[in-house]
Amino acid sequence: MPYFMTKDRTNLFYKDWGHGQPVVFSHGWPLSSDAWDPQMQFLGSQGFRVIAHDRRSHGRSDQTWDGNNMDQYAADLAGLMDHLDLKDAVMVGHSTGGGEIAHYVGTYGSARVAKMVLVSAVPPLMVKTDANPNGTPLAVFDGIRQSTLEDRSQFFIDLSAPFFGFNRPGAKESEGARREFWREGMQGGIKGQYDCIHEFSEVDYTEDLKKIDVPTLVVHGDDDQIVPIDAAGRRSAEIVRNATLKVYPGAPHGLPVTHHAQLNQDLLAFIRS
Repeated sequence: MPYFMTKDRTNLFYKDWGHGQPVVFSHGWPLSSDAWDPQMQFLGSQGFRVIAHDRRSHGRSDQTWDGNNMDQYAADLAGLMDHLDLKDAVMVGHSTGGGEIAHYVGTYGSARVAKMVLVSAVPPLMVKTDANPNGTPLAVFDGIRQSTLEDRSQFFIDLSAPFFGFNRPGAKESEGARREFWREGMQGGIKGQYDCIHEFSEVDYTEDLKKIDVPTLVVHGDDDQIVPIDAAGRRSAEIVRNATLKVYPGAPHGLPVTHHAQLNQDLLAFIRS
């Protein structure tokens, strides 16, 4: 298993498969790089080099007490990009991972980046404020914090239902998808996952989005119960220059799993365009 050591001596697990133009994936909370397996398998078979890491305190990476914040996440990603000397990369971020890749470009620029894809991503800002009236009330995120502390295992089981839209009438539930969500979540560390709640909910990525200067695809489901489209995908597509918004009707937050075939084809078409 390959690991990369960051400047603060944190070991990050990553996958690096295939050959060709690199496609770099950043996962959502509380998951790991395994969440991208449907996309990595597909794009790898289409002649691309596919790379994904486990964010610090998630998956198989070191569980750190400090550094569980977006500045450090972006620094970790920059270190990995430099370590692998990636060029002309396509960056793909789901949920919190969308914030991570936006903050990467906002902080380090796009010299190594050809295109970006934001999938069900948290930017520009999730929490409701006077300036962001379509956001989610802070009390919701405080509840996530409390549930993570009190019974993280049960909370992840419960969260998997709205995450994949399995709580909707007529939805075809996958017990396997729910168990995989729980497995990936419980593989991470509680301290880092708790800290990360602030990073995906209360960090404002507006200025990062304004600095994105490469073609960007924004993919969002209009039945996303975790990161509602109006405050996220639609706003990001308005802020990012050269952005294209693609709405998946009825799709939930976890569309890389529930709508993997559609997303795979859209990613392939966008990368090749």
